[in-house]
Amino acid sequence: MAEHQFLARKDLQRLIDVLTQSGFHCIGPQVREGAIVYDALDRVERLPRGIRDQQAPGSYRLEQHDDNRVFSWANGPQAIKPLTFAPRESLWHAQRNNGTLDFSAASVHDEPLAVIGVRACDLAALRLHDRHFIDGEVNDAFYAARRERLFLVAVNCSHPAATCFCVSTGDGPTADEGYDLRLDELDEGFLIHAASPVGGRILQELFLTAADDTRVAAAHQQRAAAAAAQTRRLPSTHLRDALFANLEHPRWQEVAARCLSCGNCTAVCPTCFCHSERDEPALDGEQSSHYRQWDSCFTEGHSYIHGFVIRADTRLRYRQWMTHKLGSWHDQYGRSGCVGCGRCISWCPAAIDFTEEANAICS
Repeated sequence: MAEHQFLARKDLQRLIDVLTQSGFHCIGPQVREGAIVYDALDRVERLPRGIRDQQAPGSYRLEQHDDNRVFSWANGPQAIKPLTFAPRESLWHAQRNNGTLDFSAASVHDEPLAVIGVRACDLAALRLHDRHFIDGEVNDAFYAARRERLFLVAVNCSHPAATCFCVSTGDGPTADEGYDLRLDELDEGFLIHAASPVGGRILQELFLTAADDTRVAAAHQQRAAAAAAQTRRLPSTHLRDALFANLEHPRWQEVAARCLSCGNCTAVCPTCFCHSERDEPALDGEQSSHYRQWDSCFTEGHSYIHGFVIRADTRLRYRQWMTHKLGSWHDQYGRSGCVGCGRCISWCPAAIDFTEEANAICS
């Protein structure tokens, strides 16, 4: 098989069909309520054809363009995170049984899932979650079950948003690892590459031709242009020492005066994994379920310990978020927790620019 394969645009439906026939439930990017989100995908007509996103601090807008491209956008509020680390799920159940309690673990019943349109930044975030949930001392069975069923079709970014800064974190815009298939979208079709055995088997079922040198060169030029288009930067990929040396920097109070502590940034962040757990009894008093659901370090309850709130104000919460994300993650996982997707900038209602604050504090 040639190193570079080409899938004509008219044959893109074949990719969806082959994945479906192989037992995968396909999801892909679609426009819902003014944003690009992942949803069930059976027809290419559902993809965001000619759609581009305009993003800025506190702003996300979609625009219709007169072209046939379906991946000419940067990202939406979703990443892979909701597909592996569920926003809310039951971990175990308790049932009364003649004066005792019987406990049973909840199970994950999910079919194999093929995700089409995954970006390099989100693949980097997935690798970080793998480190946390399954590569450490404790294996999270719920995450592991969902992770194992994923088939990932990556698409190299061609139109990064103004809020993107994955180049400065080293995580994009080109997907280098962690995918099964990878696409480069050109006007007339897609360069396609397999990086796993199952990806190779899918590739053999598609209507492919060898990609000529002109198309290969166009794809390389497009990747380079996407990287050059990014203007936002973090001051370094390793900010641990700089952040912890500036815990009393006046900028923490300045950003706290604008921050709403709403948690939007942590909800859209592809790497944040804070959660809370609670038991919910049934009304009959005979059974209960223990739930895990997403939480945020911006909530008061997140730092509550035995009658005392450790981070009682927004200044301390924002400081905790940034110093952990850009600083102490290096101690835990060997790298920063930021992959440069820029979602926290676009979806912040106060238009706080994460890169601007990091540069101000670490300068």
